[in-house]
Amino acid sequence: MTLEEFERRAEEMFESIPPEYRGGVEYVMVSEEAVPHGELPDVWTLGECATGELDLGDDVPDNVRSGVHLYHGSFAALAAQDPDFDWEGELYETLTHEIRHHRESTAGEAGLEDFDYAADENFKRRDGVAYDPLFYQNGEPLEDGGGWEVDGDLFVEVTLSAAEFERMEEIHADVAGRRVSLPRPEAMGDVCFMYLEEFRPGPGETAVVLVRRRGAMESLRGIFHSDAPQVLEWSVAPGDWLVEDEDG
Repeated sequence: MTLEEFERRAEEMFESIPPEYRGGVEYVMVSEEAVPHGELPDVWTLGECATGELDLGDDVPDNVRSGVHLYHGSFAALAAQDPDFDWEGELYETLTHEIRHHRESTAGEAGLEDFDYAADENFKRRDGVAYDPLFYQNGEPLEDGGGWEVDGDLFVEVTLSAAEFERMEEIHADVAGRRVSLPRPEAMGDVCFMYLEEFRPGPGETAVVLVRRRGAMESLRGIFHSDAPQVLEWSVAPGDWLVEDEDG
C-alpha cells in the first residue's frame, strides 16, 4: 500500500469511528517514517497516541489536542517480512489500539500498557531470549476465565506444589472449553510451558503453563535470594495430549 493510499484509508477509518468512542482523540496523522522497537529486533512501532500536544500551527498554549500518529514505514517493513501481511487489518487494529490506549490513559487505567508489556515479553519468548515467565497474566483474559491471550497465543495456567506435581501421572487443564490431559513432564522447574502441538483454538500457539506453588518458608527465602526462576519448555505431540470426554 502506497503512502497516499495508506493516508487516505487511515483518514477514512478514523472518520468511521463515532466521536464519542474516540475519547478526545481529534485527528490521525501519517508519517513515512519507520520506527524500530527500542529493544526487540525485527519489531516495529506501528503507531503512537500523542496526548495533549499543541495543535499544529497554533501558538495558543491553551489549545491542546490529542491524535494518533501512524508510521507507514513501519507497516512497509513488516509487509516486506510477510507476503500475507494484511495492510487493512493491521491499520484498523493499530488505530483502534491507540485510541483505546488514550482512553485508558486519561481514565487512569493501565490495561493496555499491561497488554503491551505482555506482547513485548511474548516476542522475547518466541525469539528464545530471556523473558518474564508470567508475562501472559498481563494479556487479554479469556471470556470463560480459563486463561489469557497474547497476540493470538493462548496460555492456560495450572498451579501445583512440588509434592502435587510428583504425585501426578497426568496434567489436566481446561483449554478453550475442552478438558485436556497431558503426560506429566520429567521436571517442572519454577514455570514450565507445555506446548500442545496442532491444538489450534486460535491462530497461534497453545500452552499449558505449570507454575510451582511455593510454601510460606520457601517464599520467605525468596525475598533474600534473587536467583532467576527456572523456566522449562516442553512440546507435547498430537496423540500425547488428549481431549477427555464428558465423563472424564
